[in-house]
Amino acid sequence: MPAYAIGVDLGGTNLRIAAVDAAGNLLQKITTGAQVAKGRDFVVAEMTDAIRQLSAKFASLGELTGIGIGVPGILDMETGVVRKSPNLPDWIDYPVREEIERRLKTQVVLENDANVAALGEKWLGAGREVDSLCMITLGTGVGGGLILNRRIWRGMSGMASELGHINVEPEGPLCGCGSRGCLEQFASATAIKRMAIEAIAKGEAPELARAMKEEPEFSSRIVYQMAVQGDGAAQQIFRVVGAALGSTIADLVNIFNLPMYVIGGGVASAWDAFAPAMMEEVRTRSFVYTATEPDPNLPNKKKTIITRALLGSDAGLYGAARLPLLEVRGAVAVSS
Repeated sequence: MPAYAIGVDLGGTNLRIAAVDAAGNLLQKITTGAQVAKGRDFVVAEMTDAIRQLSAKFASLGELTGIGIGVPGILDMETGVVRKSPNLPDWIDYPVREEIERRLKTQVVLENDANVAALGEKWLGAGREVDSLCMITLGTGVGGGLILNRRIWRGMSGMASELGHINVEPEGPLCGCGSRGCLEQFASATAIKRMAIEAIAKGEAPELARAMKEEPEFSSRIVYQMAVQGDGAAQQIFRVVGAALGSTIADLVNIFNLPMYVIGGGVASAWDAFAPAMMEEVRTRSFVYTATEPDPNLPNKKKTIITRALLGSDAGLYGAARLPLLEVRGAVAVSS
């Protein structure tokens, strides 16, 4: 019978769970608020309830090969412990894999959330035709994932690719990691909302101030909508987002010289608002990019592609589900 897996993408804002078959078909998705303020026990209970719901519904389909979970933060891959996560404040040294396996009696594969997003894009999205890519996920925070020669690159102890905590401005805003001026403080949904509130407080954004009064759930999405409508203050915020991203991507291009850099996560839906400033910054700061920029007149030239994720916010779900499917096949690389 055909195999399927359940993928879980846990973020600071949303919790997504999906059943995905071995061919990459998304069978059903459940999305709910992560509600991390209620504590890790509440989040895990919500997660396991949704997993039980999906596994019961698709029991007749075939074998459940396992559960893959993408979690933000620093993980101990050998023990399945979340060591620290700025966006999950009480998940310090939390043995989440053991806890979920205890509750569900099913194999669990744990991975960093940005790594699973990179895996999803490599499997079914923008990265299908390349062997190596760098993924930057823009959501509540900013994450990073690396696939090198078709393998997830985790570093010495599984803590590689914390791209959200690359410094952009040494004396910038305090970050949840304890440093200042991290990329996450300029390019995340949380940062966009913060910059809007700061502009309102300075009297520089009257239209945003009006929107905040009218919208009880004022968010980065509303700031984006205002930017699209031509509001100058909102557009300036996204220029800051783009410049911070571009500066970071330029460094990554100069260091790694990879064929592809993929921007995903919820904030990537504002691509048209931040991409012009991002690309301007990349061209200004990366001589490697200017030497490898795509040229339609040179189709055989080795080129650097900077692109939006094709799977959108579902990239992490597909990648998380891919983890147990790969393990059951005894696969080492991320694609066959």
